[in-house]
Amino acid sequence: MEVLHLFVLCYTYTLFFSILKPDVASSDATNMECTLHRDKDHFIINVFYKKYLHSDSDIQRHNSIFFSLIPWNLPVSSLVPSMLFISVDAIHGGHFEIHFDNVRVPASNILLGEERGFEIAQGQLGPGRLHHCMRAVGLAEWVLELLCQCIEVVAHWIAECRITISQSRLLTLHAAHTLDTQGNKAGRKHIAMIKVAAGRMASKVVDCAIQVYGGAGVSDDFPLVEMYAYARTLRIADGPDEVHLSTIALPELRDQRRRAQAKL
Repeated sequence: MEVLHLFVLCYTYTLFFSILKPDVASSDATNMECTLHRDKDHFIINVFYKKYLHSDSDIQRHNSIFFSLIPWNLPVSSLVPSMLFISVDAIHGGHFEIHFDNVRVPASNILLGEERGFEIAQGQLGPGRLHHCMRAVGLAEWVLELLCQCIEVVAHWIAECRITISQSRLLTLHAAHTLDTQGNKAGRKHIAMIKVAAGRMASKVVDCAIQVYGGAGVSDDFPLVEMYAYARTLRIADGPDEVHLSTIALPELRDQRRRAQAKL
């Protein structure tokens, strides 16, 4: 395990992070069909692998998820060619499907320990979503530069884009500050807010630029189509907007009830 970490840090190995299942609703991290069971000092992985592995023990769903380092060239594993998103390749770094059939992985490759995969996932989701939103803000800034190079006729569009970008930037900074000073639990609602806001903002700004550029905007002469594919998939990747809206609404409703009771 120590050696694998060093190879990753030195960029000798490329680290891939898998996330989705094709036949189930993957917004629920516990909704995984893949199985994993122990065989002495190894674990056996079966069927279709993407990110989380369910153990075959009869325990709670959240505790049945494992994280493991798995070399992609193990026997009886196969890599399906890269998938396109909105006809664009390499969105968010590129996507592949991995099929495993009785693949043996050393037990020492399990990260942090058995049955702690969900814990690992939740620990990295907040900072990971922050990175997504920061990239979305940066992408929108780049698109706004392209938009400003066009014509003064679209001055109002440019102003609207500047307003929405600044709103998302400040919301992202506030979420990052909350995460740093109060921790993941306090920052959960704020992370969900920026995940929804940043993706929508970036999609709107890129769509506006495509409209101004006309036919050139959907050609290969400008990077707008690829930018739009990135921004639009951000509203699905790492949890769709609908999941994050629920994460925002539930604590908000709870807080409102508490305030109402306090006034009585």
